[in-house]
Amino acid sequence: MINAVGNRMTREIARQSKLSDQLDRIQTQISGGKKLLRASDDPVASRRIATIGKAQASTTTWAANVKTASAQVSQADTALGSVSNLLTRARELTLSAANATTNPADRASIAAELSAIADEIDGFAATRDSNGEPLFAASNAKQVRFDADISFAPVPSASTAFVVGGNSLSTGLRDAVGAITAGDSAAIGTALTSLTSAISHVADQRAAMGLSAGRLERIGDSLEARGISLSDEWSAVEDTDLSVAIAELNAQKLTLDAAQAAFARINRQTLLDILS
Repeated sequence: MINAVGNRMTREIARQSKLSDQLDRIQTQISGGKKLLRASDDPVASRRIATIGKAQASTTTWAANVKTASAQVSQADTALGSVSNLLTRARELTLSAANATTNPADRASIAAELSAIADEIDGFAATRDSNGEPLFAASNAKQVRFDADISFAPVPSASTAFVVGGNSLSTGLRDAVGAITAGDSAAIGTALTSLTSAISHVADQRAAMGLSAGRLERIGDSLEARGISLSDEWSAVEDTDLSVAIAELNAQKLTLDAAQAAFARINRQTLLDILS
């Protein structure tokens, strides 16, 4: 009989200890705001959080790529805008040189300005981004990943942006310089045609980058929305629902209080009470 009572008491102590541990856990969940204190609390939820964490890391990386690429597109568009203005000025100068009334001294002055423009355009072709890397890649345009299945080159290569008809823009200008210096009317006419094509080519390149800028903005918006969704899901899986936790805390506390009160009454019984 005594052994049976002792066993019951031992089981009751263990049950109350478990209830106390559960109360401590719920209080920690409420104070910390996290219902998952360790992976063993909910292995499925823990695995889901790990998956969400990986997705968030990828999203953060892609969003950073979008931000960097957007800045590069803006910088490249500004550079090509300046090139376009220089080419327009070069065409005006070449038109002046084509005029039969232009004297040799004026042609020499025009040739000197065209040479300076050619050097400026070479400078724009060698522009570097904020990381010190070439903005316009020397050979193939740099491909960048912006999502799991989205990658493209936001900025054209130098061989694409600054070359038309097989010749670089600056080479076309230097050909114009030679034609003007020699007073070769036919060659000046050819240079004018090349300059018109060059202006159109640069305009096309800027239009293409405008499309890239729009695409990057849409991708960035999508990544931002995805990041919010992932954060919300993480919160739903990991964060404590205070109303539920407080209700559970109160219920567990009532249960523990009742168990402790009953246990105290039993312990007040004498040995003769138990034996009877």
